[in-house]
Amino acid sequence: MATTRRVIPFAELGRQDVGRVGGKNASLGEMITHLGAAGVRVPPGFATAADAYRELLDGHGLRGRIDGQLGRLHEGAALDDVGAAIRSMILAEPLPAGLRTEIVSAYEQLARDLARDEPEVAVRSSATAEDLPEASFAGQQETYLNVRGPARLLESVHGCFASLFTDRAIDYRERMGFDHMSVALSVGIQVMVRSDLEGAGVIFTLDPESGFPEVIVVSAAWGLGETVVSGQVDPDEYTVFKPSMKDSGTDPVIDVRIGAKRRKAVYGEGGLTRTVDTTGEERSRRVLTDPEVRLLADWAVTVEEHYGCPMDLEWAKDGLTGDLWIVQARPETVQSLRRTSTLRRCRLSATPGEALVDGIAVGEAIGRGPVVALDSPAGLDRFPAGGVLVTGITDPDWEPIMKRASAIVTDHGGRTSHAAIVSRELGVPAVVGTGLATRVLGDGQDVTVSCAEGARGHVYAGLLAYEETEIDLADLPATRTRVMLNLADPSAAFRWWRLPADGVGLARLEFIVAHQVKAHPMALLYPERLDGADRRAIEELTEGCLDRGQYFVDRLAHGVARIAASRWPAPVVVRTSDFKTNEYARLLGGRPFEPVEANPMIGWRGASRYYSDGYREGFALECRALRRVREEMGLTNVIVMIPFCRTLEEADRVLEVMAEEGLRRGENGLKVYVMAEIPANVILAQDFAERFDGFSVGSNDLTQLTLGVDRDSEALAHVFDETDPAVTRSIEILVPRAHSVGRTVGLCGQRPSDDPAFTEFLVKTGIDSISVAPDSFAAVKQHVAAAEAAREGQGRTAPSGTQ
Repeated sequence: MATTRRVIPFAELGRQDVGRVGGKNASLGEMITHLGAAGVRVPPGFATAADAYRELLDGHGLRGRIDGQLGRLHEGAALDDVGAAIRSMILAEPLPAGLRTEIVSAYEQLARDLARDEPEVAVRSSATAEDLPEASFAGQQETYLNVRGPARLLESVHGCFASLFTDRAIDYRERMGFDHMSVALSVGIQVMVRSDLEGAGVIFTLDPESGFPEVIVVSAAWGLGETVVSGQVDPDEYTVFKPSMKDSGTDPVIDVRIGAKRRKAVYGEGGLTRTVDTTGEERSRRVLTDPEVRLLADWAVTVEEHYGCPMDLEWAKDGLTGDLWIVQARPETVQSLRRTSTLRRCRLSATPGEALVDGIAVGEAIGRGPVVALDSPAGLDRFPAGGVLVTGITDPDWEPIMKRASAIVTDHGGRTSHAAIVSRELGVPAVVGTGLATRVLGDGQDVTVSCAEGARGHVYAGLLAYEETEIDLADLPATRTRVMLNLADPSAAFRWWRLPADGVGLARLEFIVAHQVKAHPMALLYPERLDGADRRAIEELTEGCLDRGQYFVDRLAHGVARIAASRWPAPVVVRTSDFKTNEYARLLGGRPFEPVEANPMIGWRGASRYYSDGYREGFALECRALRRVREEMGLTNVIVMIPFCRTLEEADRVLEVMAEEGLRRGENGLKVYVMAEIPANVILAQDFAERFDGFSVGSNDLTQLTLGVDRDSEALAHVFDETDPAVTRSIEILVPRAHSVGRTVGLCGQRPSDDPAFTEFLVKTGIDSISVAPDSFAAVKQHVAAAEAAREGQGRTAPSGTQ
C-alpha cells in the first residue's frame, strides 16, 4: 500500500472506479465530475479505497479467520453466530496506521475547504458488488450520520468495514452467488446537508410499482432522509410528467399526495441522530414546493440521461441555506430489468368481503397464508415458508425472513420504505403504512393480501381464490379499429402502460370525485348550508386549504392528469361528472344540494346540471380542473365528453358555459365529444355533429331508453338486452351518419368484453373505436382482429371517420 492512495476525493472519481471505491462512491464522483456543470449539486467528500479494506483483512491473519467462520456457515452453523463472530474479529483488528492518517488528513482538508471546524459528515458503506444493475439491496451495510471529529469518524469507518458481514449481507451474497472474500468495501465520507432542519427523500426516474417510464416520482419527509428509507414515516409523494418538463411554460407536477409525516430524524445530543414527533403544522404542510420538485426532477432526468438507465436517487434540502442536493444515485434494479413485452396480472376470482386493513400496495400480486406477527427479526427458523409477515416496520435485518414470506404487511412506511423496496426486489406483495395491522391481524389467522386492485392494498380474511394470467403483448395483432381502455381509478392507471391500447375511450370523473375529492363540490363552496357534523367533516377534509374550491380543482386535476399521462400522446376521453341525484346526495355534504327524485336515472343528470343554477358553479370547478390539465400541465391529449345531452339547445348551453370557463371547442386543439345514449342523439346525429367532434355510444343507457326498461329493475332484467334489434339498428344508423360529416364514433361498455359476437357486429358497422376494461383488452383486441379479417374476406370496406 506504500504507493497506493488509501483515500481519494470524490472529485477524482468516476463510474469507472466501481472496483476501486464501490458503486455508491463511484457514482458520487461521476456526478461531481460530469454533472456539476449541468447544475446538479452533490456535497463534497472523499472515499476510502477498497484496497484499504483488503489491507485491514490481510493484517494478523484476519482474512483466514473470516474464511474459517464462513466454512462453519456452510457446515450448518447458525447465520447469526457466524456474522457476530466475524464482525467482532474485524472490530478487534486496529485500522492500519496509514489509513488512519490519510482519513484524518482528508477530513482536515475538507474542513479547510468549507472554512468550518470539524464539519458534520455522513459515513456510508459502498460495497464493490453493490449498486450494479445486476446486484441490489443497497443499505445492507451501516451508515452513520452527523459524525463529527476525527475520533468519531475513524470509529464509524471501522463500523462500516465490519458491517460487510451483517447477517443480511452474508445471506444476500450467499443467495446471489457472490464470493464473500472477493467483495470489498469502500467508505464514503460526505459533508452532511442540514436536512434535519428541512427535509429529505428519494427520487425514482420511473414509477417504482408499474415501471411506467414517463414520470419522475419524488418522496419527501421532514428531517433526515433515514426515516423515508427505513419506512418510519408515510412521506409526501410528487409525480412529475417527463414530456411536460420539455416546455418551461407548463407545470409538469401532475400529482401531489400529502403524507402523514408523523416523525422526523434530527441531530442528537453529542452527535448521531434521534427521532422526534412532527408538529401538526408539519404533518399537513408540503415538504417541497412545485418549483423545488421540478428542480429535483430536472436533475433526476439529467442523471438518468447521463447513465443511460432508470435511476434511484436520494436528495436532501439544507435548512441553513435552502439549497437542494443529490446525496446518492444508483441504477434502479427492479422495474427496469423486467420484460416489457409480457404483462402478468393477478385477479381475485370472487368479490371479497370488507378488508381487515388496507394501506399502500407494493407490487401488483396477491399472496395468502397464515399471519405471523413478529416484533423483531429474531427466530428465522420459526418463520414458516409461505407465512404472511405482519410487523410494525422492517429494516435490513428482516430480509432473511422477508424472502420466506408469501406477503408482507406493516404498520408504517411508504413506497420508498425498506419494506417496499425489498418486497419489490423479491416479487412479494406487500401492504405498507396500514397504521394498525399489528393490532388487527392475529397470529395464525388465515388472510389474503391483495395488491392487484390499484394503489391501495387490502388484507382480507380467509384464503381467497385468485387467478394469474400472463400475456405476451408481442403476440397481439394490429387492428384498424382502435381498441381503447376504460379507466376510472387514477392510482391504477400507470399499471396498464404496457398495453398497446390506442388511448382511453372513457375516463370517468365520478370515481375521482368520490374517492379523491370525497365531497360534493357545492358543499365545498357553500359550507354554511351544511349541518354541524358535515361542516366539521369538510373542515377536516380540507385542512390547510384556504380555497376549498381550489381543493376540488387540485384533486380532480391530479386524478385526470395521471390517467392522461399514462397514455400520452394517445387521446384520452374524459367524461364530465354523471352522478345521479341520489349518488350526488351520498357525497359528503351533498344532501342539501340534491332533490329527491322518483327516478334519478332519467332525472337531473348529465348536461342538464351544467348550466342550471343548482350546479353551474360545481361544473365550473370541473372545467377549471380540465383546463389546468390541458393548459398548465400540457396534457393536450385530453378530450372532454358531455354525458346525457338531451337536446340541441342543451348542447349549445353547455358549450357556452364551457367557453365562459376557458374551454372553448377548437382552441388549443380542444375536442368535445358527446355520449350517444339517448335516442335523440341518434335521430339528430348530424345536428349534434355540428356541435361536437365525436360520439361515444353508451350502450347501457341507449338500451334503457330505446326499450323503455329501467336497467336497475330486477323484474325487467330479462328484457334488458344491448343486442336487441332496436338498439343495434340505432348504432347502425349512427355510425354512417356521423361519418358522413367527418365525426368519429366509439363504444364504451362491458358487452364487447363478454360477447365476441357483439364485437363482430360493431366492427361490421365500421365503428372507429371500442373501449373496454384493461383486463379484457387482450381478448377484445383478438376478437376485433378476427372480425376485421372476416369482414375483409367478405370484400367489405369500412367507413372511415376523422380522428
